[in-house]
Amino acid sequence: MDRRDFLTFTGLGAAGLLLARPGRLIAAEALTDGRIDLAIKKALADRALTAATEAGASYCDIRIGRYLNQFIVTREDKVQNVASTESIGAGIRVIANGTWGFAATSTLTAEAIVAAALEAVAIAKANSAVQSEPVRLAPVKGVGEVSWATPIKKNAMEVPIKDKVELLLSANAEAMKAGASFVNSTMFQINEQKYFASTDGSYIDQDVHRLWVPLQVTAVDKSSGKFRNRAGLSTPVGMGYEYLDGDASERIEMPGGVIGYRNSYNLIEDAAAAARHAVEKLKAPSVKPGKYDLVLDPQHLWLTIHESVGHPLELDRVLGYEANFAGTSFATLDKREAKFQYGSDKVTLFADKTQVGSLGAVGYDDEGVPTKRWDLVRDGILVNYQAIRDQAHIIGESESHGCCYADSWNAVQFQRMPNVSLAPGKDELSPEQMIEGVENGIYIVGAGSFSIDQQRYNAQFGGQLFYEIKDGKITQMLEDVAYQIRTPEFWNACDAVCDERDYRLGGSFFDGKGQPSQVSAVSHGSSTARFRGINVINTARNIG
Repeated sequence: MDRRDFLTFTGLGAAGLLLARPGRLIAAEALTDGRIDLAIKKALADRALTAATEAGASYCDIRIGRYLNQFIVTREDKVQNVASTESIGAGIRVIANGTWGFAATSTLTAEAIVAAALEAVAIAKANSAVQSEPVRLAPVKGVGEVSWATPIKKNAMEVPIKDKVELLLSANAEAMKAGASFVNSTMFQINEQKYFASTDGSYIDQDVHRLWVPLQVTAVDKSSGKFRNRAGLSTPVGMGYEYLDGDASERIEMPGGVIGYRNSYNLIEDAAAAARHAVEKLKAPSVKPGKYDLVLDPQHLWLTIHESVGHPLELDRVLGYEANFAGTSFATLDKREAKFQYGSDKVTLFADKTQVGSLGAVGYDDEGVPTKRWDLVRDGILVNYQAIRDQAHIIGESESHGCCYADSWNAVQFQRMPNVSLAPGKDELSPEQMIEGVENGIYIVGAGSFSIDQQRYNAQFGGQLFYEIKDGKITQMLEDVAYQIRTPEFWNACDAVCDERDYRLGGSFFDGKGQPSQVSAVSHGSSTARFRGINVINTARNIG
């Protein structure tokens, strides 16, 4: 869970959750009804494209969206909130006089669509008075009428609320039995029904599903008032309700006796384990500060990838166009030209909007560009960034990377982080074998709090579970651990990555960017990785 996820989950409450995905409240049964007919969407799209072109636009695209969300929030033996929402409308983007214009409407009639298209053109023409140079769009070939859908087996929206509540409360009960003092569990379900059309000749219908079941368990020592938390080890996914089937074949026994999960999650099992870990953390010794070799599990490393690779290689941050949510980037264009050593030769970091089961997986982005995979850092060398159609020429590329996204029909699309992942190691290596090569280290599982500077250069990361490694063996649990990094020094300290058998996804369900802020969902995969000589601090120490 990253900082923005944490604030959404624990600080805002059920009402705040809805702010991240606005819409009108509807009955749960309506989530599976009301799909807009494809012929109607095409007819409306054609009206928008024609109206904009006749008004002087050289380019036009329209996104007609129906965004469905359901949130179920529980605590111990109580249901705190159940909310189902729907948001429907269309956003129209144009280029006129070499300048962008955008307008949106919640009324899906021909008249309203034409009016919005004309408004977008008028805005573009007005903006052109202060445009220093015309927009340059990388070409994209129209794909005609196509469709894409998340390959789900069970639509979460079709599962009765009663069944979902029973699952969450059963998990809470197991946590309480195992020693928890408090437990919160939540289920987020999202379905984006998106239609894109453009004057390039594309008519793209997509049905995107995402699911996340975060859990937070707290154990309190009543004699001292000390408390410790352990978050669940679920992964937010681009899957259906089948992710919660608890398929034993997707269960992983990790070092330290920790149980992890791949493509199927056992919430009840993990809730009980979270309680036991929280109780154990109350008695765990505090870490001694110093240099350690770190062995980082994928359920932890995803956040470090997100903050120290994903965000600093967003091209708008690199160029200084985007500075919201922790600033711009140290990884400037001159560094790519100089073949900057971002990491060791064990480090290949890639972007991929096609990974099955990932949060960012779609067939086409919100500019109608087919999604793909590309390298950002190859064998340690910085080789590329994340760019969309009007940015590609800046880095000498002839096509977009297909990573443009808007979180609603009424928000303009812009460059958003694709799935960014660390490639598995090429040599056969398990986490247990990796740990055998460590004399003095710490094994870290799960993401915790973090901080990072305004250039994405200096950062600090916590975690959920910490285990001391001595002479190649895990000896005991530790507490109060956080490590400090300078981004390139950290990635250059990576001397081993486990093979593809250990590859797993983590991710952020509510990643913020922009002003006005938009949220997106993005996964980060890796196998367990080792980093030599990293500075570890004790977060419980007082200075003075």
